[in-house]
Amino acid sequence: MSETDTKTEPDWVSWPDDKLLDLRLCDLHLSIDNSPLVARLDQLAAELAAQRLVFRPHVWISDEWFTPDGIPGIAIPFYLVHPRLARLELQQMLEVEGGTPEWCMRILRHEAGHAIENAYRLRLRKRRKQLFGRSSLPYPTYYTPRPYSKRFVLHLDLWYSQSHPDEDFAETFAVWLNPASEWRTQYAGWPALKKLEYVDALMREIADVLPPVTRTDCVDALPSLTKTLGEHYQARRAHYGLEHPHFYDQDLKRLFVDAASANGSMSAAQFIARMRKEARRRVAERTGAYQYTIDRLLESMIARCRELDLRLANTPEQAKLDFMLLLTVQTMNFLHSGRHRVAL
Repeated sequence: MSETDTKTEPDWVSWPDDKLLDLRLCDLHLSIDNSPLVARLDQLAAELAAQRLVFRPHVWISDEWFTPDGIPGIAIPFYLVHPRLARLELQQMLEVEGGTPEWCMRILRHEAGHAIENAYRLRLRKRRKQLFGRSSLPYPTYYTPRPYSKRFVLHLDLWYSQSHPDEDFAETFAVWLNPASEWRTQYAGWPALKKLEYVDALMREIADVLPPVTRTDCVDALPSLTKTLGEHYQARRAHYGLEHPHFYDQDLKRLFVDAASANGSMSAAQFIARMRKEARRRVAERTGAYQYTIDRLLESMIARCRELDLRLANTPEQAKLDFMLLLTVQTMNFLHSGRHRVAL
């Protein structure tokens, strides 16, 4: 970084986390200009142009990803604008949603699907309602995905297209827009192909057509958010880190043994703690669950093993394989039980 660039960096770049968490969101004074987001937004514009779509969503910085109903624009979370904030996001939430170029593009294509529906009022069309369902259906607080259903495309994690008709359309649009998706081949024989073919025909119909809705509202823009970063993350952790009952006690007792039978082997709590980071990452990849949610489950399991004074019964290698399977199963049980809150 040049000396000139260093001088233009905000003061909070060098602050420790505890001081940064006391800063209000509105006092971050961020701009998308000259941030890593510029390249991602240029790529989205190029992909839209390649399909002869003249529509371009307006974008602004907020506290999370979203597209407001009726507004043809996209809110992008603040932590993607500066690497210092991305590090804080990672420390607070254990992952950075949209933090890689590929992940960011997946989310941008999805949100562009919402935005283009708003821009052209596409959800009012009869065929759209028939294929995807009515937008007027209330968003659920919870939903139980069907992982093997072929009626929906697979794009974002947690089978997000199954959560609501609007999400189904946005996910289908995202798959269609991705120049590397090869959707005709990938979804051949799936009922979801009809949705993709409809989106394809619909986008050809509105190619070169200016959108009738041109509102540029910026809902919950960063300058209007007076909560501190600490308050923001406290609310997010409460949202994703739900309480876990001890419904896995029986499985833990099958996997490990009590101290009286262990002959001085390593404690199960210590064993799980050592593999905690690897376990949450690998299970997140398998299940699509948030790493923070899995980490809370791991924390509860560690505490429960300590309370029950459980210890290893097998070799560490076998115990690791068995525990990874147990954690995957319990995570999926949690996702499908209705207790998992989907961030809609």
